[in-house]
Amino acid sequence: MTDPFLIALGERIRALRGRQGHSRRSLAAAAGLSERHLANLELGTGNASVLVLQQVAAALRCALADLVDPAAPASPHWVAIRALLANCSEADLEAARARLEALFAGQTQVAHRSLRIALIGLRGAGKSTLGQRLAQALRVPFVELSRQIEAVAGMAIDQIHALSGAAAYRRYERRALELTLQQWPSAVIATPGGIVSDETTFELLLQHCHTVWLRARPEDHMSRVIAQGDLRPMAGNDEAMGDLRRILAGRTPSYARADVTIDTSGQSEEAAVAELLRAVVGSGTAAT
Repeated sequence: MTDPFLIALGERIRALRGRQGHSRRSLAAAAGLSERHLANLELGTGNASVLVLQQVAAALRCALADLVDPAAPASPHWVAIRALLANCSEADLEAARARLEALFAGQTQVAHRSLRIALIGLRGAGKSTLGQRLAQALRVPFVELSRQIEAVAGMAIDQIHALSGAAAYRRYERRALELTLQQWPSAVIATPGGIVSDETTFELLLQHCHTVWLRARPEDHMSRVIAQGDLRPMAGNDEAMGDLRRILAGRTPSYARADVTIDTSGQSEEAAVAELLRAVVGSGTAAT
């Protein structure tokens, strides 16, 4: 029996070929393949290598993902939109995303989103400490998403990773966020530092919460974690600091998508709480 994936792959190649006005012969020539090889691909009977698919994608002037990803949009408008964005800077992409969100999200969702404040950032940023203070000031519940993950999984975070692995943890994290959004229409939510690692989960957070990135210098993150009683970073401190810097650098573009950024380095707890409250109230957030 022919594999359904290969059949779908062949249908996508045939559709793209037709859209661009290629005959099978002309596309085969442009891709450097025999016409018979291309015919087998389109019929779903050819098990092509990645390099062959790359040649076909280049000839069709499309991304390899358009051929192999079942979820890739088939609309020609998607191809045109992606072409417009292909060479944009990070700032331009952020502006484009904001405009699309404004176009499709609607005022109801924007208003609803402002009722929840989600704090993001690396461990040691002050999400729990400042989050509890902010929730008290706004008179809304404070929710620690890590505790919700443990409730969903029925085990501690370290046990999830040890017994089930990172992929299972991400599934529990998404489910915990979904349940949190359903249960609390208004709240201050402290999120795990790695929530930005799963794009789908992070997008869900951005769509339903007013997000605040609590930013700090790597040295402050490290010292605060140690002050909380976790001495593990002390083992091979230089290496741990290097890892922390790399993680922060890798996650910074995602953290920077937050609605508000507050740098807590060099600030007292009182000053940080005051700035956080000003930022939230000043943005029009009405969690009270």
